Amino acid sequence: MLPTAYKTFLRHLLECVPRERVFTDPLRTLAYGTDASFYRLIPKVVVDTHTEDEVVAILKLAHRMRLPVTFRAAGTSLSGQSVTDSILVRLGDGWRKYAIFDNATKIRLQPGIIGSHANRLLAEFGKKIGPDPASIDTAKIGGIVANNASGMCCGVAENSYKTLHRMRLVLADGTVVDTGDDKSRAAFGRSHGAILEGLAALRQRVLDTPGLADRIRHKFKIKNTTGYSLNALVDFSDPFEIMQHLMVGSEGTLGFISEVTYHTVTEHPHKASALVIFPTIRDACEATTILRGEPVSAVELMDSAALCSVADKPGMPGCLIGLSGQAAALLVETRAAEKSKLEEQIARITASIDAIPKVGPVEFTDIPAEFGKLWAVRKGLFPAVGAVRKVGTTVIIEDVAFPIARLADATVELQGMFAKHGYTEAIIFGHALEGNLHFVFTQDFNSPAEIERYRAFMDDVATMVVERYDGSLKAEHGTGRNMAPFVEMEWGHDAYVLMKEIKTLFDPNGLMNPGVIINEDAEAHVKHLKPLPPAHSIIDKCIECGFCEPVCPSRNVTFTPRQRIVGWREIRRMQDGAEKSRLLRELFSGYGYLGDDTCATDGLCATRCPVGINTGSFIKELRADQTGKYATRSADWVAKHFGLVCRTVNTSLKTVDLLHGLVGTDVMEKGSSFLRVVSLKKIPLWNRAMPGGSSVPRSGGMATVPGRRVVYFPSCIARSMGPARDDNERDPLPAKTVSLLIKAGYEVLFPERLGELCCGQPFESKGFKAQADMKAKELDAALLKVSNDGEYPVLCDTSPCLMRMRETLDRRLKLYEPIEFALEHLTDKLTFTRLERKVALHATCTARKMGLEGKLLQLAQLCATETVVPEDIYCCGFAGDRGFSFPELNAGALAGLREQVETCTEGYSTSRTCEVGLSLHGRIPYRNILYLVDEATSPMR
Repeated sequence: MLPTAYKTFLRHLLECVPRERVFTDPLRTLAYGTDASFYRLIPKVVVDTHTEDEVVAILKLAHRMRLPVTFRAAGTSLSGQSVTDSILVRLGDGWRKYAIFDNATKIRLQPGIIGSHANRLLAEFGKKIGPDPASIDTAKIGGIVANNASGMCCGVAENSYKTLHRMRLVLADGTVVDTGDDKSRAAFGRSHGAILEGLAALRQRVLDTPGLADRIRHKFKIKNTTGYSLNALVDFSDPFEIMQHLMVGSEGTLGFISEVTYHTVTEHPHKASALVIFPTIRDACEATTILRGEPVSAVELMDSAALCSVADKPGMPGCLIGLSGQAAALLVETRAAEKSKLEEQIARITASIDAIPKVGPVEFTDIPAEFGKLWAVRKGLFPAVGAVRKVGTTVIIEDVAFPIARLADATVELQGMFAKHGYTEAIIFGHALEGNLHFVFTQDFNSPAEIERYRAFMDDVATMVVERYDGSLKAEHGTGRNMAPFVEMEWGHDAYVLMKEIKTLFDPNGLMNPGVIINEDAEAHVKHLKPLPPAHSIIDKCIECGFCEPVCPSRNVTFTPRQRIVGWREIRRMQDGAEKSRLLRELFSGYGYLGDDTCATDGLCATRCPVGINTGSFIKELRADQTGKYATRSADWVAKHFGLVCRTVNTSLKTVDLLHGLVGTDVMEKGSSFLRVVSLKKIPLWNRAMPGGSSVPRSGGMATVPGRRVVYFPSCIARSMGPARDDNERDPLPAKTVSLLIKAGYEVLFPERLGELCCGQPFESKGFKAQADMKAKELDAALLKVSNDGEYPVLCDTSPCLMRMRETLDRRLKLYEPIEFALEHLTDKLTFTRLERKVALHATCTARKMGLEGKLLQLAQLCATETVVPEDIYCCGFAGDRGFSFPELNAGALAGLREQVETCTEGYSTSRTCEVGLSLHGRIPYRNILYLVDEATSPMR
């Protein structure tokens, strides 16, 4: 039940924001309110905004009612700066506009664009944005700017503060100001002159206070995100420049950043890296001091514990095995515009540290596959700790910075603190050039004793960093709630007073993200700690970082993997405790649709997860646990009569297609929509891309080349679903595939009892594991027999089926899906002629997991003159047959597809059901890639 003030707020809010983008139910406020930090506050209202006008309306309303507001971009921040128990405003998909101008020296970005997407936009110009946080594939521009996130290469010279050109803001009272627009500046000067005058006065006070300006300059020589960007007061005299630079790193406490323009930086095309191992951490730090004067773009420090944590992982360099407990390493990268220049730099860098003791030679590599393995060492450190933590504990990653000259002493002292407080698993790594260290450890917050241990440890760390080294308590992760109690300790009284005055100047009522940066509660960092109760073995290692979210097809529809896990954890916590309440029933009931029904179980989340969690597998386990006796009996019957079921589906599709031809698309769509409404969405929704029936050739013909044989297993989907009515291509996929194989000189063999065979994928996705395994066993026996125990290659036309076959069938079988088969077995047997056309490509989620995106493009480029791979389209969300029952999942996953493929004549993929959804939302026909291969090839002479 909402408090009265929030009920009133909600009533007025719904006048400017659609109801479907406002959430007050306990499950979604919990799930949507969770970020990557170890703090838990549950908002009373969550609202998704798409426009600046909506933000203005929300802030004016909240300002009038004196209700706090917190903004959220991607929710990857680690210090508790994007959680609230009041109003949470999230960035929806509307915040993705951009412009590149002035010869690509500048880029204007809205806050909802993911950092790596901005870099993809700039790539053709040899440019990128300056900030390069580790979360750049997930973090959005709004968060990157608001936290002044930096990263491995940008240091303090190319972060958001240093590369900012202009900014558009919405202040606490809803006022909009564009610092790059003279008209807006003039209007703001008239309406809010007091803010500009206040900033000018603060600057003058700093300059007039002996030692304060020097103190501020000194603090920002190394990375520092503790408190506000006070350097704005000494770096700029123009109040508008001061204002926009204060917003950098302000964590949503001073205003909302609705647009930012960056100066871009050069992305050099030539790179080389070396992993240099030293006998001691002191040797590594001495080398770092030297390398600051050399042409290096990144120097990453790793202590011995860090190196040991990944030494036994697959793909790691052998030099990590058997290192001493004192060893340390530097991962060094250098970049250049020309290869010759790169070689000069490598020689110079190597010579510069020649006199420092090392374990082994300095060996740079400019081969991407090789230096990729080296960077895998660095990227694997955080997951390595996360993977070994005890269930119920959290992984904490702190970041501090020290003057580079004292980095070695500080690192050794920090290692001693781990031992003192019992953090035996802790590791240290960081951006050594800037004196920036990250330390990672696991922490249990489930008992007062453990909370006290954490408090004592952080007190010791703060004392060490501030009093002994005059360093930064937060180098790049933002102050948040985590370090707010220590801001005055680091900066001193005078600077802290300045920060409080800045906060009051912009937000006199304290409504913008209260409790963050400025917080008088000395215990704030140990309050509102997030519980991580045991929930399921598949997901217990989840650290709720949110890296999975950009590739999730339901991210803009219901829940993401992180949110599914958050919701289920709370349900399990309540089930295991004493809270057998109405709230628990409400959470469980809501989870059915939000967590289960609309999960595509595609598993792409695992490809982004630092600890490899496949939330799709978890949802399949839930489905298996919740299957009842009737459903299990039905699945048994379907599995045992699979041929009959397939024939029935085929006949039904032919009948519906015939009806479609008789009454037309409009009547079919209206009729289907009516039936879906009156059935309370129980009847699947027909769509204009619905396939007709299919057929399989009775024989595969004789080989024109002696001994050239292939086993073809048409998936049950390909055997049942043929072309859609409006597709000019009328041959079903099995017929087209057989024709192509015969053209390549193959004798095509089919397994016996083909109509009864299935890989088990349809059963597994619905939680019927026993039936899935039964069908896989049948298929295994049939394929071994027809392939002569694996002598002949086996082609399956559907990537999802092929991937399950590889996971479950006999290893003797040489299993291929269309992309790999065509590249490995057809390019030397057929003549490829590129067709003059522009085609769209979609790598299915399973093709992506098998690493075939590049090969799909390679194959298509052999066949067509132009290819288009749509941006930010990952899993199509059709999820087998789920797109018929939950069409909103497919629509959400493919939002933006149509605009990207509208100039293409057709599209190609490797799954018939995916192609249904792609055709529907792309408004061009999508087919299996083998159709394109067939059209572009002729027999080799």
